[in-house]
Formats: sequence, structure tokens, C-alpha cells
Amino acid sequence: MDEEILPFAPEHRGLPFADGAAGALLDVEGRVIGWTPAAEELFSLRADQVRGRRLRDLLKDPDAAGPPPERRTGAWSGEGVVRTAAGGELKVEFQVLPLTDVGTSAGAAAGPARYFVLAAPARIAARWRQDQAFTRELFLQDRLGLAVFDEELRLVRTNTHLLPYTGLPPDLRDRRLGDFLQAKDAAAVEQRLREVLRTGLPLVRVEETVRTLEDPRGGAVMAVSAFRLQSPDGQVFGVTALFTDITEMRRAGERLAVLHRATASVGGSLSVAGTAEELAAALVPALADLAVVEIAEAVFTGEEATPAPDGTLTLRRTAVAGRTSVEAPLESLVPAGPDDGAMPADPLTSLTVPLSARGSVLGRVAVHREAGEPPYEAADLDLLQEVAGHAALALDNARRYTREHRASVALQRSLLPPSQSETVAVTTAGAYLPADTGTGVGGDWFDVIPLSSARVALVAGDVVGHGLAATATMGRLRTAVRTLADLDLEPDELLEHLDDLVSQLRVETDEPEQPDDAAEHTRPRPDPIGATCLYAIYDPVSRRCSVASAGHPPPAVATQDGTVTFVPVNPGPPLGVSGLPFEVAEVDVAPESIVALYTDGLIESRDRDLDEGMAELSRSLSRPGVFDTSLRELGLEIVSARPAHHLTDDITLLLARTHVVPSEDQVVWPVAADPAAVADVREAAARQLRVWDLTDLAFTTELVLSELVTNAIRYTGGPVEVRLIRAGSLICEVSDPSATQPRMRRALLTDEGGRGLYLVAQLTTRWGCRYTRQGKTIWAEQEFPDGEVVLP
Repeated sequence: MDEEILPFAPEHRGLPFADGAAGALLDVEGRVIGWTPAAEELFSLRADQVRGRRLRDLLKDPDAAGPPPERRTGAWSGEGVVRTAAGGELKVEFQVLPLTDVGTSAGAAAGPARYFVLAAPARIAARWRQDQAFTRELFLQDRLGLAVFDEELRLVRTNTHLLPYTGLPPDLRDRRLGDFLQAKDAAAVEQRLREVLRTGLPLVRVEETVRTLEDPRGGAVMAVSAFRLQSPDGQVFGVTALFTDITEMRRAGERLAVLHRATASVGGSLSVAGTAEELAAALVPALADLAVVEIAEAVFTGEEATPAPDGTLTLRRTAVAGRTSVEAPLESLVPAGPDDGAMPADPLTSLTVPLSARGSVLGRVAVHREAGEPPYEAADLDLLQEVAGHAALALDNARRYTREHRASVALQRSLLPPSQSETVAVTTAGAYLPADTGTGVGGDWFDVIPLSSARVALVAGDVVGHGLAATATMGRLRTAVRTLADLDLEPDELLEHLDDLVSQLRVETDEPEQPDDAAEHTRPRPDPIGATCLYAIYDPVSRRCSVASAGHPPPAVATQDGTVTFVPVNPGPPLGVSGLPFEVAEVDVAPESIVALYTDGLIESRDRDLDEGMAELSRSLSRPGVFDTSLRELGLEIVSARPAHHLTDDITLLLARTHVVPSEDQVVWPVAADPAAVADVREAAARQLRVWDLTDLAFTTELVLSELVTNAIRYTGGPVEVRLIRAGSLICEVSDPSATQPRMRRALLTDEGGRGLYLVAQLTTRWGCRYTRQGKTIWAEQEFPDGEVVLP
């Protein structure tokens, strides 16, 4: 064959028998004896127009087509340009196939009897070849599985990497997926393929897990894509599916999700145990069937985890998540070294890594998989180490918070009085609930301060703000109140002094920073100081209660007949605001009444106003059986009615059950302004002590009264009043109209006087002086002899 005259490279590229190809039947001399409809369309010539003509004559350049068919042997192909009846030109590719008559005998002369020619536009032929190459290369790919199914979902053709997984038969033709895959997995994939066959809608990267019958472990995660196969006339004859192994991609995504979930959830709690529980929960079931977190004992108290001399740490199993049936023996002692874990040479179903932060080992985390599950890989160890690193930092933060919280709570408790107390005047119980449940500290406080003459001061205060700053301010104010209370001031006078103190503190916090002090620039500015306070004095002898308020809600008084009233005290401005005077309200209190002092956090919230809160408190104090309930239980009941997570302010509640000093336990004598009356006072006191069976105190009492009454007559001129009270101790009082403060001094050996108050101080438990509206009262207390306790 003279291939040099062919107008194309001699590749003998054949045309596929595809829809749209033109066909012509030639005799042995190359004349047209058959013409297909596609040929009529391609050449724009009817069959009767070309019958008997040489096909090469239809070419634009017949000579370019090479020698005629009778001079060739075998099949050949080529290309050329044809003229159409419309006068146009079209580049085509063709293929010539020699034909031999069926009836030709084997011994007849060789040679074709006819020729069959296929022709198609060059662009269409090129596309056919591209389709063929694409299909051929798809089946040669080794990174994806390709399968052709018939309409019954039997495998017709596959490549060698249909599923990169063990347990596949060597020949898959005419098999169904259920012949080699787990029934559940095969059914899931076939359901997808049937949907494609039914609707014609392609399936794009739908993820399915496939497991073979021989190896039913974790299997492989495949992204399945599929499209329907149909002939040009629309007849459906199968479906083609592509299987892409995305197992590693899925595992990487799952590991990343575990990391994100762990970092997002771990650390949300400032509790050591809570952080451990969050860590264990984040690892199951994505990374483990069982997760165990163990924390060093010292971490729970906020201390550094210090190894024992042998280098081990004692751990507490803190959190367990997952199926506890998994066998996971762990020791309670672990080395405290910096080992970050290592991947064992043999596949294991367990991994353990330490929880280390800031150079200290805080514990460890272990994960386990049940037998039959895929073994852990190096990537799993890397993931666990990264999660453990984040969790260790959260644990260390929780440890530090625990240490600071314990210190804060210890500070708060040291600044507050005991929650329960018992005095001659009252029995009290206090309750405190901070709004900042994270720190557990705030600025509210209450106090019970014993005063002279069996009286008691009840205090409730509220500092603006929360946290340690408010606690520190509260401590300063509480100390100031106790100091001022020791002066036996009236409630309004005490609040005036306290108001001056708060004003000075506000000035201190408002002072500008020194420009040359670099530390001052980095230190946060303290919050402005503001506070409210209520100060009440209850006298069990007179049964009266005096109250003054600096912007604080009034106390409630509940009597045994079920009546609850609020003391009509006019609340002055908050402390440190205006410097205006405060008013005092006095009320009579029935014996065994309950007086309630509180802060506004108890009666005010976002969803109710003060009036509603005070009405609720009144109902709580007037319910049946309230006087049969202990004050501690009653206080906790009232406070716990407010949910802690809804609090906007701290809650403080002080309940005081009032007592009285019976009339037979007190006596009052007016004394004439005559030095001779001192003897009568001594004699009257001795008689009364015999009545009270306190003769052991007679000598001391006579001496004390003698000194005090003598000084009152000598320096004030009268009138003078003496009162004895038996209430927990023996109290002697001498009152006069003078406002001069007595002063104890140390007399010289040569001085004739000046030793009276010194003797009083030495002979009594304590003594003092308080101012009244009529003048002053000097008082002294003596403890009862051993074995004698007299309470109202």
C-alpha cells in the first residue's frame, strides 16, 4: 500500500459504529450501490443522485484520496473534504471495510467483492475518539473504583480497584454487591443505584460505608457517584458507579472534629472534676469506646502536683465515659516524668498520654477500644496528645482558680461573723448567697455586735459590685462599724461617721495616678466605692429597737400572732453620697419576735420590683409553723427560693429572734446629789444581790457603785440614777446629765485620788461609757461566779 499519497498520518484510526455515521456500499470498482439516510444528510445528496457514481468523485480533491479501493488490500481510513449539493465543503473522516460474499468458496480467488465505507464529520469523529479514550482511561485508573451495572444491578464491567479493601472475589462479572458485601452495606448502595435508574438524576459523592463478608471490621468509607446509561433512543440499560475511597479523609475530618469539640467543650468549667468530665465526654465515641481521666490529688485543692520521692504521683480516677465493659486496668500511681506517650510497635486498642501543663504533670488520660475495633494509628496518638495539651491547660486554670477561690472564700468567711449566734438579747442565724457563683464572694454582709447593758446591734450592708474588690471594701466597712459600735453611738450618729469614712474612701479611689509611677499605669483602677447600710440596736430591757438606714431597705418584724410589719424607717442616702443626716425610727418589739435584716438582692430582681419582693418576704415570715422552725432552716428556705443562676445581686439575710430581760431581773434607783447617798446605794445593791443569789459579787459591786456614784455626784451635781441588770452577767449602770467623757488615768503614789476608774477596770470584766439624750451612762459588767448562768 502506497501510504505516502494518503492525506493523513497512517494511524488507521477506525471510526466507531456510532449514531450519526454515514454509510455507503461500493462495488469492486468503487461505485456507489448503497446509500444510507445519514449519508444523504451528510453529503446533501439523495441515493438516486449518487447511485453508480464513484465515491471518490464526491471529494473536493479526488486525487488526494490516494489509489482507488481495488488497488488496496485490507481496511483503511483517511480524511478529506467533500462538496455538498448546497455548494458547501465539509471535512470528514472515513473508514473503508472490504467485504467478501458469503457464498464465496474457500478455494475461490481472494479479493473483496464490495466495500463498505463509514464517514463522519471530522469534529464528530474526534469527539467519538475522545469518548472512547475517556472510557478506556477510566477503567485504567487505580485511585477510584469504576463499575458498570445492568438494569438488574448485576456487575457488567469493573476495574481492578473497585473497592480497595480485602475480601473481594477475583472475578466480579455477573455478581451483585450482596455477593461480597455485608447485606446492610450492599442494600444501602443498591438503593442509591436504583434511584438513579428510576429517576435519571445523577448521584454525586454520597458517602457510604462498605464492608466485605470476609472482613466485617470498620470497612472503607466510599464516596459513591453514579449516572444512568441509556441508548440514543432513550432505552435504559444500566448504570455506571464510581467508588472513591475517602476513608482517610473521613478519619482526618473526624479527628479534626474531635479536636474542635474537645477544645470548645473542655475549659468551659472552672471545676477540676468538671473539666475532666468534659474531656472524657469529648473523646467518646469518636476516638474511643472508653475514656478514663485521672487527676493528681493535689490538683483538687489547688496545689501543685508534686511527685513523691520515688517520682510517682497518686491519681484519683475522676471521669469515665463510654462502655465500662471495656477491659482497661490502670494503676493509681504513674511516673511523673515528661513522657508524652509513644506509639507501640504492635497494634493496640489502648492509648495513654499524660496531662502536662507549664512543666507540671497533672494527671493522665487513657482511651480504649473494644476487641474487633480498628487499632489505633499514629495519627490517633497525635490527636490525643493535642487534645490532652488543651485539656491540661484548662485543668491548670481550674487548679489555679480553685486555689484562688479557696483563698477568696476563706477571706469572705473571715470577714463575716458566725452564721449563728446566741446572746442575751437575741438568737440569730444568717444566710449569704453570692450572685457571682463562680467566685463565691461579694460585698454584702451582716453582723451581730454585743453592746453594753445586754443590748445588741444588728447590721446589714451592701457594697456596690461583686468579687474580691467588693469583699475588701466590705471588710473595711464592717471593721469600721464594729469600731464605731464599740463607742456605743446611736444608730444615726454611727451612720454619719460611717458616711464620712466612705466619702474619704471615694476620694482615695478618685485620686489621679502619678505620671512617674509606671506600675500605677498598669494596675487596674478600683471600682468606685458605694454602699448601703442598716444599723439597728435592740434593747432587751426596754424591748425597743432603734433603726437607722443609709439607703437600705427596712427590716421586717414578725410576731407570733402571724403579723409581719416593716419598720417605718426613712432611708437616708447611700453612704458617701451627700453627707445629709440620718433619721432614727424606734419601735416596740414583742418578746420572741423575729426581726429580719436583708439586702435588696433578696427582694429585687429583673422580674419583680421591691414591693413584690417585700410582699414575698412577708408571706415567708407569716406562714404557719414559722416559729417552730429553726432560724437557720428558715433562712435557708427563704434564700433558696431565689434560683442562684437568676441572681443579679448578692443576697444576705439575718434573722434574729428577740428575747427580753424580765422585770424581776432589773432594778433602778434614783440617787440624790448628796455624797451621803452613796452608802444607801451600797446597801440597796447588797440587798438586791442577796435576792438574786449573787452574794459572791456583793463586795465588788458595792465598790464599783461607790466609785461611780461618787464621781457622778462630785463632777455633775446630779441627778444620778443607778440600775442593776441580771442578764448573762451582772451589769451596773450609773447615769448622770453630764456629757463629759470620764478618763482613766494612772495616779502617782503621792496623789490622793484618781484611782476610781482604774479600780473599776481591774475589778470588772469590762466597762465603758455611752452617751444618751439625757447625758451619759457609765457601765460595768461582772461575770457570774462559776456554775451560775442566768439567761432570760
